[in-house]
Amino acid sequence: MANSNQLSPAVIDVDLIIEARWIASMAQDFVLLEHHAVVVKAGLIVALLPSAEAHQRYRAAEQFSLGEQLLIPGLINAHTHAAMSLMRGMADDVPLMPWLEQHIWPAEQALLSAQFVQDGSLLACAEMLSGGISCFNDMYFYPQATANAATQAGMRANLGLLVLDFPSAYANDADDYLQKGFDAHDVWRNNALISSSIAPHAPYTVSDASLGKVVTYAEQLGLGVHSHIHETQDEIARSEAQYGLRPIARLAKLGVLGPNLLAAHAVHLLDYEMDMLAAYACHVVHCPSSNLKLASGIAPVAALLAKGVNVALGTDGAASNNRLDMFSEMRLAALLAKGATGDASVLPAQQALAMATINGAKALGLDDKIGSIEVGKCADLTAIRLDDVLLAPCYEPISHLVYCCGREQVSHTWVAGELRYCNGVYANIEPNELKDIVKTWQAKIRQIQH
Repeated sequence: MANSNQLSPAVIDVDLIIEARWIASMAQDFVLLEHHAVVVKAGLIVALLPSAEAHQRYRAAEQFSLGEQLLIPGLINAHTHAAMSLMRGMADDVPLMPWLEQHIWPAEQALLSAQFVQDGSLLACAEMLSGGISCFNDMYFYPQATANAATQAGMRANLGLLVLDFPSAYANDADDYLQKGFDAHDVWRNNALISSSIAPHAPYTVSDASLGKVVTYAEQLGLGVHSHIHETQDEIARSEAQYGLRPIARLAKLGVLGPNLLAAHAVHLLDYEMDMLAAYACHVVHCPSSNLKLASGIAPVAALLAKGVNVALGTDGAASNNRLDMFSEMRLAALLAKGATGDASVLPAQQALAMATINGAKALGLDDKIGSIEVGKCADLTAIRLDDVLLAPCYEPISHLVYCCGREQVSHTWVAGELRYCNGVYANIEPNELKDIVKTWQAKIRQIQH
């Protein structure tokens, strides 16, 4: 018989309890939890336990009972050019190099400014939040302007400090790009939602000397390196003609390959190059929709995964996709891998979701903070409705998420425990502001097109 003087455990006050029919924690064992709750205090997950027990042990200032919904870690878009949302559909059905050289770069030369970047990035943040994306990894001019937009939206962002060897409205040469990037990095150093990487655009736009500086500064500052690599056959041919080496071999020679490298696209890889990426513990971001739309090719994702390379998932920019939609990317990544290998068991749904969550976190060096629903991590969370009759019946929630659901099923997106999007309503973004942004810049883009 219990001691009558024994006190019941004290109820603990917390900020938030979210309970759902299913929770895909994406922790190491990938267990799908049923009728569980996530308990949040000061933006961190403090408990993950059965819903009934959560209500016995904790008292929350705010509670969400999500019913027949699936709660997953916030999706991570591991390769974006957020501001290019303003160029969505501007030059469709054109291969990559003509697309860049004849359309995108001339438009940027005419329009590029901090305001353009901030406005385009805010538009992108709205699209991403509504699709369950809580974090994005960006590469573009004026990174401080992107930081301003992400901060307004309340999103988490890893911002690339862009490096190029040719001038733009933003900077004059590689040293100027680096200095402006470091200045921006210093501004957001204490912003818990913003982190940095150094972003040499691509081997074909950055010299050996500049890449050498990137390696040195990245090592000194403890930053990642984010670059387009082996996106097209044309890029490889140009490298062989100019340097006598394929780009990955050149990067290896210059010391760029390493566990802090995030290689965007990595479409055209020889077997030994995949072995090199694995040996150097590099990360790859697969962007299936963009690669198909620009006819760049199909990345050998199944082979990369089989060799132990960490592969994340990204949308690329809306100018080449034309959506910042990780649901589309998960489904397409899984289907392409099956079609390319002739093996229906390749890249199952759970692995596709891992690419969009924990793999992205690992690629950004943020897996101690985000990418899975675990005690001690930030409460970056996305809720998806699975009770829509048009999706019924549902037998396996994660499979359903990848093969059946679309971003329109996203009901809530939390970042660090703060609700940033809920059923069509943003916490910090006004739809009329977005409409004004689109109207203003679309008129300017139409002027330069004629």
